[in-house]
Amino acid sequence: MSDDVKTFNPGAPVHSDGDLRYEVIIGCEIHCELLTKTKAFCSCENRYGGMPNTRVCPVCLGLPGAMPVASREYVEFGAIAGFALDCEVARFTKFDRKHYFYPDLVKGYQITQYDIPLCANGHVMINLAPADAEPRLKKVRIERIHLEEDVGKSLHVEGAHSYIDYNRSGVPLIEIVSKPDMSSPEEASLFMQTIRETLRYIGATDGNLEEGSMRCDANINLRIVEGGKEWRTPISEIKNMNSFKSIRDACSYEITRQLAEFRSDRQVFNQGFKVTMGWDDARGETVVQRTKNSFIDYRFVVEPDLRPFNLSDEFLARARARVGERPAEKRARFKREYGLSDFDVATLTADRALAEWFEEAARASADPKKAANWVLAELLAVLNERGIGLDGLKIGPAHVAGLVNAVAKGTITSRQAKDVFQEMLETGSLPDAVIAARGMAQVSDVSAIERIVDEVLAENPGAVEDWKGGKTNVAAWLVGQVMRKSKGQANPATATELVNKKLAESR
Repeated sequence: MSDDVKTFNPGAPVHSDGDLRYEVIIGCEIHCELLTKTKAFCSCENRYGGMPNTRVCPVCLGLPGAMPVASREYVEFGAIAGFALDCEVARFTKFDRKHYFYPDLVKGYQITQYDIPLCANGHVMINLAPADAEPRLKKVRIERIHLEEDVGKSLHVEGAHSYIDYNRSGVPLIEIVSKPDMSSPEEASLFMQTIRETLRYIGATDGNLEEGSMRCDANINLRIVEGGKEWRTPISEIKNMNSFKSIRDACSYEITRQLAEFRSDRQVFNQGFKVTMGWDDARGETVVQRTKNSFIDYRFVVEPDLRPFNLSDEFLARARARVGERPAEKRARFKREYGLSDFDVATLTADRALAEWFEEAARASADPKKAANWVLAELLAVLNERGIGLDGLKIGPAHVAGLVNAVAKGTITSRQAKDVFQEMLETGSLPDAVIAARGMAQVSDVSAIERIVDEVLAENPGAVEDWKGGKTNVAAWLVGQVMRKSKGQANPATATELVNKKLAESR
């Protein structure tokens, strides 16, 4: 390794821009709303939307004399999220006040956690490989997960007025703070995708990006080497991105902007100094919102209205048990137990309800791989075409399992199974009922099929003579006539065997 790259992190991609060589350093802070019944510190309903300023009370409006009470469910969901992300969950923790002025922060401070967060020292594994390739995993460390309340929502009417809706004020959040372990905009986007997938899987959040249930702040700067000397650009914190694309685009733009700024103004890196940026999606660029000097701006103090608290062994054990099997673990098990490809298991486990639906069908079927094929090729196509979820179907896992078993037993053919599947979708009838009602059950009795073969050969002497003359493809046509005469009920393998046998005997 040459002297000019010794300063870069081992394994980190090193980029070139003219005479500059640089490394991208990204850390993310993800704000995630939790699916509790009530808000964090009051009994107001925790639900998105509604008439502005109707789901509020003196506590979440910060009125004088109103006292917050921490929701037990809120803390439990925070612990569940911590365990799901392989964190250490603190037995003793507390709440703090973070002071800053913004119109949507009604109290003038936010209840959060500062020096004793609920969770710390976790990690996730992000997959850098394409969906159809072998996984290529990278570990991204999680520094902390702390509890805090959400703020209100600013509504702006261009050229007219701004309004505040406080319905969201006090909604329970967790903030997931990563280490600066990501080296590209794509990795930052994958980090948020992995966090969202995991937390949705365990039921901690709905992860609805359009509604702001999950937002990402990306902290990004560059380590640059020029002429053997190392430089660090100031950290830019790009706020409130709520799509994977915006994370990629904003970080990509910010890399270009920081390189250009470095060439014109070599600012000295300061660990506590940040430039807060917003992402203007329409213009495709970041814009400066404000600067801040770390925690000094926030004047953290212990929250005087909420006592510090201890979590019991029983509380932590219950939270850990509620995590269940996580997506990566389920993918590995599906691949191992059912012999599925990486692409198939990624698709089947993308949604917990779908994974559980498939597994119920797989366990009741004679061939789990065939059950997977029906779900992937047929069921998902129906869901996409009709724009519905699994709960909008008239069929369940037992229908697919029964269909797979009917084909495996030779009751119907694979072609007939498609017809049965369509009727099940429309009527909700189980496959055995559809097969019986339509008289589709295959005839496997050799003597019965032999009688039909004899009739077909007798009715088509010309075809038999053609076969004797060397037109061997006539045999397949004759099998087709047997299937037609039996109304599709003859076992195709038996019919084929008997036709070939009878033709050979006729020589």
